[in-house]
Order: sequence, then C-alpha cells, then structure tokens
Amino acid sequence: MPRAKSSSKSRSQPYSDVASRPPVPKRPDRPKSRATAKPGEKKKPAEKPSEVTLITLLASALRDRTFLRLVLSQPLSKAETAISKVTVRLIEIGGETKYQWTVRSKSQELHDNLTADELVMQTKTVFGANFGDAHLFTTEADLTVRWNYGKPQRIKRKPPTQSPSEGAGHNRQKQYLIPAGVPCPFLIEIGVMLPSGQVRPTMYHKFRQINRYLEFVQDVLPQLPATGPIHVVDFGCGKSYLTFALHHLFTKIHEREVSITGLDLKSDVIEDCSRIAKALQCEGLRFQIGRIESFTPESHVHLAVSLHACDTATDDALAAALRWKCEAILAVPCCQHEVCQALGKQTLPGLTEYGILKERFASLATDALRAQFLELHGYRTQVLEFIETEHTPKNLLLRAVRRQEPAAPEMAARRAAYDQLKEVLGLSKWHLEEIESATS
Repeated sequence: MPRAKSSSKSRSQPYSDVASRPPVPKRPDRPKSRATAKPGEKKKPAEKPSEVTLITLLASALRDRTFLRLVLSQPLSKAETAISKVTVRLIEIGGETKYQWTVRSKSQELHDNLTADELVMQTKTVFGANFGDAHLFTTEADLTVRWNYGKPQRIKRKPPTQSPSEGAGHNRQKQYLIPAGVPCPFLIEIGVMLPSGQVRPTMYHKFRQINRYLEFVQDVLPQLPATGPIHVVDFGCGKSYLTFALHHLFTKIHEREVSITGLDLKSDVIEDCSRIAKALQCEGLRFQIGRIESFTPESHVHLAVSLHACDTATDDALAAALRWKCEAILAVPCCQHEVCQALGKQTLPGLTEYGILKERFASLATDALRAQFLELHGYRTQVLEFIETEHTPKNLLLRAVRRQEPAAPEMAARRAAYDQLKEVLGLSKWHLEEIESATS
C-alpha cells in the first residue's frame, strides 16, 4: 500500500478537493466539528460521573504527568475518506508542553498541537463517534479501552511497555549517560525527574543540558588519573545541578572515588546544596563558601570546572586552574564585559559602532583570547557548543587538556597570533593575563 504523505498544511487552509478531505476533528472551542457521528448512527450515551472511562484515565495521566502516548483506532466509518487512525504524542514548543494530535487517512497526514484540556475534549468528541478502540500508554501501565454502546467501556490494563522518549522535542530518542525513564536520585531531588523516572516536561531542557555536560566530561576522562580518587573543583557552583551530575558520573557510572568541592559566594545556596548532598549520601562531595582567587585546595586538582561564572570570574577560575596545573579544564563563560568596555567605536569601523554587534563581537573575542591563552600555557583547547541557543545565548564551552610541551616553532606561531589578536582589539593587557602574571 502506498505510504501516506505528510501534509504541512494548516487545517484551517482550504483544500483543492473538498470532497476528498478527511473528516478531521476540530478543536472543542470552535463552533463545528469535522468528526461527528454520521446521520442515523446511535448517539453516544453520556458518561456516568463515577464511571472509569478513557476520558477519566486520560485526564488522570495528564494531571499526574505520566502520559506517554495515545492511539485511537478501529474506525467506525467505512467511507473512503474516513480517518484510519489518530496518534498523540508529547512535544515541547517554545518551552511549553503540547500534545501533537496526528490524523491519518489513506491519502493524508495532518497535525495539530493541543493543550491538555483541548486533548481531553478532542478525544471525548471522537471516541465512540469515529473510533472504537483506544490505547493509552503511560509510565505506569498500558491501557486498552474499547467503546461499548450503552454499557461500561471495556478496559484492560497491562504493565508498561514504553518509556519516556528524549523529551517533548521533535528529535528522535537519544541514548544519554543518564537515561530517561530510569529513576536517578539526584535528578528527583532537584526536581528534574519524577519518582517514576519520567523527566518533567518543563525540565527537559535542563535534563538535556546535564547530559550534554556529562558528554564533555566523559571525553576528558582519559586525561584524568586511572586509579585513586579524582579531585575536582567547581568554581561558582550555584544550585549545583552539574556538580551533582559530575558526582553521579564518577561514582555511579564509573564507580570511582572522588573529592569534589563546590565553591560559591552565596551562603543560602551552599546550605541548600549541602542539605541535598547529605540527604543523598554523596560521599566525597562538599560545598563551601569562598572566593575563587583566595581558595586553596587541600591536594592536587585534576579537573577544574567553571560554568557561567560572571565576567572576569571565569578568568579567575582559569588562572587558578593554570596555577594548579590541572589535567583538564571545562569553562562556560558568562557576561564578558571587560573587552567590550575596552573596544572603541573605531576599533573595527562598521562593526563596533553598533552596540549590540559590539557586545556580541566582544564576547566572541574574549573567548578567543582565553582559548589562545590556554594554548600558550600548554593546553590543547577546543571551543564547543554547550547547549542550544534557544535555552541560553551563553552556550560556548572551553575544553582544555594538558599536553606535552609543543615545539618552539608552534609556540612562536601561537604567541604571534595571540599578540596580533590583542593588537586588533586595542588591548595591552587584560584580566586573565594580569592575574596569571601576578601569581606566576
């Protein structure tokens, strides 16, 4: 049988052949519905308030956030233009959870994105009028519901066979270091996951960010000691989503001993993170109040991380990592104001005279300086995309690992490139260079 073609047309757009248009159900708040009972068909009896039906099961799954998928099948009409199946899946659009209602007929496939309330009303409109069977998949059970005129709906319950997909986005499922559908204690504690293991729809962006971060850490594991405890310092740890993720990666996935210190200036943040670490019995993880430039580690630090440390705080973290000769450095810079303030309107005429362009250029130029500076100090450095720009524009990550001393010609070429970049920007010295030279 030929494959149904997907249509990108909105359902409100006219069709060239009205007679061939499938009876697609409309949203409940519109005056008429295209999916209604045919003339002469029995009218659906009203549901009793206490009766368990597809609608009550669906509403409960949506309310408890256990919904995974819905399939309406067994069409009651034999007409050529009748809808053969409706499927519903969870999606995320612009940070909001929606339910994609996909209608399939022999020749077309149409989509509509509904809210939870609209989904309940839409399903109530068509189940029993257009479809006789429904399959509701949740994180707790697989439910099969059959319409039974004038009698209670027949419901069968089986153990769940489906797990949450990557999230509410349109992409295919991806295998993560921390998979969806498997309860993870720290993600449950910080509110990213439900106790069942389902990722909260509004927290999928954070779930993806955490896993993306762990992929970067996974890549530098070969640079860290193969035996003994791994010592890590997280500068400006904040709420410590990623600090707990680091602890999980090393201790639960790789079964390594760790000593991780989360450092931040805010006492309430440190208190809350310490409470969570104690509740989860995170051995080797501690949080303390302190400034980056004055912190002294108790032993050699193998991995230094700095995520969204504001402005020159990122440079303070990089300088400390260089001073300690860490095996690996991960930094996601934030709010680069220093170079922006140093740029004049005529630094690059046609670009720096426009405020927003000047600001964005300064941000990129600052990260380029940082990457070159790390290269000059014996680190192989990459500038990578951390997370999608739809969630944060501050999405660049500097990943640096120590390497053997490069040959003199290579070092001379890098020094020349670094000095030339400074000259173009009109800089004699800048914060990272100043504090590094002061402490070396």
